[in-house]
Amino acid sequence: MNARDYLTGLPNLITVGRLLLVPVTVALMVWQRWPEAFAAFVIAGVSDGVDGFLARHFDLRTELGAYLDPLADKALLVSIYIWLAVDGILPVTLAILVVSRDVMIIGAVLVSWVLHTPMQIRPLPVSKLNTAAQIVLAAAVLASRAFDWPLDGWRVLLIWTVAALTIASTGAYLAQWLRHMNVAARG
Repeated sequence: MNARDYLTGLPNLITVGRLLLVPVTVALMVWQRWPEAFAAFVIAGVSDGVDGFLARHFDLRTELGAYLDPLADKALLVSIYIWLAVDGILPVTLAILVVSRDVMIIGAVLVSWVLHTPMQIRPLPVSKLNTAAQIVLAAAVLASRAFDWPLDGWRVLLIWTVAALTIASTGAYLAQWLRHMNVAARG
């Protein structure tokens, strides 16, 4: 075995570590340990960048990684949004939007597979903006709690931005899925 063989699984191992940070981050939020929760969130974000860099730069991409990476990202964000809504820090309707979007995308992919018309989901530009806005809002709220920083008007602006982008992203994916299913039904 050469060094490359040992490195092949490294990005996936980092991603699994990020998945393991999800319950840790949520537990820290539940216990009101905001500085530690913010640190765990930052570590998760850095690990996402590191595993992506390693996979792309050293051509260590794997099929498993293609599934694990977005799963880890979504698990962290969805868990954070659910807890922040349960704790009354973010509106429940925002958490419902964020979670529903991801459930709808997963449901559409599963229906496509069941109907033997598999569909590859590639991130759309609006989806990338949506994810970035969700990360910024989560980071801002966690940092605000951790360091007692006031968010003032920024909080409302970020909430509305996340809501609008989540709705737009949901619509874009739904339109893409409906086009795919209509083409598959004709073919």
